[in-house]
Amino acid sequence: MFDEVGELVRSMAPPELGEVKWRAHRRGVKVWFDTEKAGREHFEAQQVARRHLDGTDGMVIEVGFHAEHGDEAANQKVVDRLLAGRDGWHVELGDAAVAGPFLGNDGWRRLSETWIEPDLDDPDLSFELGSRLVDYVVALEVLRRDQR
Repeated sequence: MFDEVGELVRSMAPPELGEVKWRAHRRGVKVWFDTEKAGREHFEAQQVARRHLDGTDGMVIEVGFHAEHGDEAANQKVVDRLLAGRDGWHVELGDAAVAGPFLGNDGWRRLSETWIEPDLDDPDLSFELGSRLVDYVVALEVLRRDQR
């Protein structure tokens, strides 16, 4: 499924953002631009244990942007800059986009949403995830680049 998501993002992302690079694994896909290796700031759709979200058993899919620098303050600074541009992306992403600690690593940060217990057998799930990940790419990538 996540291979399909990566291909969808590659085909749907605006070409002016650069060459889409992606790497899928069993539980997710990471998306970035132009460099051969993913940077510490990237987009991702992945399965996460629900306990990291609300303490209950089960699974969620998290979709959005990650800052995974080794320094917690650097990660927070990246997300704070994105939050400062909220007026520019909120219309596209809505209230589902939540900024906060990464699910499962309090030192990293995210601006993402979670889908609780999605049907992994749904034939439309790959398209829905790819489409939503493109929403995050379009809403955040130019702003992220401009604020570096």
